[in-house]
Amino acid sequence: MAELKDRLQTDLTTAMKARDDVRTRTLRSVLTAISNEEVSGEAARELRDEDVVRLITREAKKRREAAEAFEGNGRAEQAAAERAEGDVLADYLPAPLSDDELRDLVAAVIDETGAEGPKAMGQVMKQVTPRAGGRADGSRIAAEVKRQLTA
Repeated sequence: MAELKDRLQTDLTTAMKARDDVRTRTLRSVLTAISNEEVSGEAARELRDEDVVRLITREAKKRREAAEAFEGNGRAEQAAAERAEGDVLADYLPAPLSDDELRDLVAAVIDETGAEGPKAMGQVMKQVTPRAGGRADGSRIAAEVKRQLTA
């Protein structure tokens, strides 16, 4: 079993005992998403830690987008609830890449592949995304790749 999944389950028990509603609700939601992911597809499988991080990243993005939508529609209370859940999820994600780290990673891949010009963007993205390991948003990676290939 993935260590991160074990940690989530242990933290859920702790949150329930502490009567921390936000953390309990968020961790239940994530564990449900993990269970659904494990049984989807042709055959049931156990998720590895990388898969769990990817799933938590996806869930955190959903919370961010929902908070923005609620905020845009004048529903500050719901936006705050979504942000609170996003903060809980952030505890389980690796630290995001700094701008310098991302720039260096993209530059290294461009050097390795010999990519030139905007047409090589897909080739570079295919190499950078797994190396970023969920520590940078895809749009942020794409912006940096585009900047370096067009410079």
